[in-house]
Amino acid sequence: MKEAPLRPVDLARAAGISTQQVRNHLAAGVLPPAERSPAGYRVFDRRHREALLTYRLLGRGYGWAAAGTIMRAVHAGDEVSALAAVDAAHAAAHERRGALKATAEALAAVAGRPPDTVPRAGLRVGELAARLGVRSSALRVWEAAGLLAPDRTTDGHRVYGTADVRDARLVAMLRQARYPLPRIKPIMDQFREAGSTEALRAAIADREAQLAAHAAVMLEAAAALHGYLVGGGRPGVG
Repeated sequence: MKEAPLRPVDLARAAGISTQQVRNHLAAGVLPPAERSPAGYRVFDRRHREALLTYRLLGRGYGWAAAGTIMRAVHAGDEVSALAAVDAAHAAAHERRGALKATAEALAAVAGRPPDTVPRAGLRVGELAARLGVRSSALRVWEAAGLLAPDRTTDGHRVYGTADVRDARLVAMLRQARYPLPRIKPIMDQFREAGSTEALRAAIADREAQLAAHAAVMLEAAAALHGYLVGGGRPGVG
């Protein structure tokens, strides 16, 4: 028995979006081409519904740009490029996990190390940047974000003491783990208030939980893509 055609509103309801978004997705190529009825209306079917739901899952797991790339490649018959985009997203996720692990290890090392040796006169911005392996401009950005608060000389030059160097080192580690500046601010505030690295450990644990949850979403999206491919997503299949 032939399936009844679907309307744009049917697809919109299935995905929880507007009918205009359905039309936009069709124009963007994330849905397969739709034929028109004798009256000129677009005719959608099960394949369009599955494509839309797959795209929405891919967007949550891999980001909307990557999801669009994947679906357009599938509908163009270029499955190799689609799977390459999936691999790239998983590689990026693995890199984020590695960076977080490195930060946790570095934090453990910093927590147990003696304070940085700093001259009595302190360090200038270029000297501290060289120690951390960052640009001098990064230190200025961190200061503008409220993450660092160095003293100033009478002629206006920044001077970083022992506590400032410690704070800058911790900020550098969090930036290497891809923490955005707004998320680092409360962590550094808690660190200064507590005088320990417990706040940073809690932040790392929170980030690990986020990455695990996101990995589950990526797995769900990959399963949906596989189901779409074997169930009729490939051109000429279905």
